[in-house]
Amino acid sequence: MTMPKGNPFGSHRVIEPLGVLPQPALKVNNDMKSRWDNEILIDVDILNVDSASFTQIKKEAAGDKKKIAEIIMSIVRERGKMQNPVTGSGGMFIGTVRSVGPALTSSCPLKAGDKIASLVSLSLTPLHIEEIIEVKADIDQVRIKGQAILFASGIYAKLPQDIPASLALAVLDVAGAPAQTARLVRPGQTVVIIGAGGKSGMLCAYEARRRAGVTGKVIGVEYSDRGIEQLRKLGFCDEVLKLDASDALICYESISRVTLGKMADVVINCVNIQNTEMGSILMCRDEGTVYFFSMATSFTKAALGAEGVGRDVDMIVGNGYCKGHAEITLNILRESQAIRSLYEQLYV
Repeated sequence: MTMPKGNPFGSHRVIEPLGVLPQPALKVNNDMKSRWDNEILIDVDILNVDSASFTQIKKEAAGDKKKIAEIIMSIVRERGKMQNPVTGSGGMFIGTVRSVGPALTSSCPLKAGDKIASLVSLSLTPLHIEEIIEVKADIDQVRIKGQAILFASGIYAKLPQDIPASLALAVLDVAGAPAQTARLVRPGQTVVIIGAGGKSGMLCAYEARRRAGVTGKVIGVEYSDRGIEQLRKLGFCDEVLKLDASDALICYESISRVTLGKMADVVINCVNIQNTEMGSILMCRDEGTVYFFSMATSFTKAALGAEGVGRDVDMIVGNGYCKGHAEITLNILRESQAIRSLYEQLYV
């Protein structure tokens, strides 16, 4: 039977409202028996839920794993995708290719049996969950039995042979952060990383240290004692400060003190909590750059807040994709035994 022709961006799967793309859609078609000619069907093993989303779900469920599973199942039943209605964010998955649509066979290098990680958000990915097998609440991962669809425009990475799948998934989920750090940081600059002891923050600290060089300065901001300890062990930061990033004035005063009033050239925000926009902006010098990687960021608060305090800074939305981001991030695990050992303890 001839398959119908699909839109490369997946609009053929949108149910509500019609005329939009899958990410802003309220509901998409997740019927895996219905197939279009330009789709890749994946048997999904693990979901890596976006940190801001998982934090919100854990809070709603009061940490109860059974309730977490029920909330995730409810979201997917309602929306046809794993898009948290509170945060708007999703995550990513790893799985095994079951089939490649006939319209893609000449251009797509994937074949049945390939293990891949999706590099597009679950917030736009049609997903069907048959069963949630295990909730790993401490690392934001959920083992499932289910299927997902990648569209013709979807990006992915074949899982490397030298890195365990769960470890690769954990770092690929935040691959945009260290890759954007590599783009933004220049030799001799002062860089502040908010949430530097977290999953994306540690990768950013490594990349910032490499790019800023011996004449630069990397300042790690962390709230938890565990994060502070991890940062000090890794040794990528010249200064490690215990600060509440939602307290903008304390952040401003602390960074002013350690930079002798010069402030940071680049501020990278990796935390998964709200109301850290003004702390980020006030830590940055005029005409510096603030990169908001966190999906907990309110860009209204950031834009109007910067205006309100007269800060002329370039603010960058945390695009999770930039060219080469998967390879840049996986190479950090290959280059830094300290990071790899720590991530293996946490995610493998």
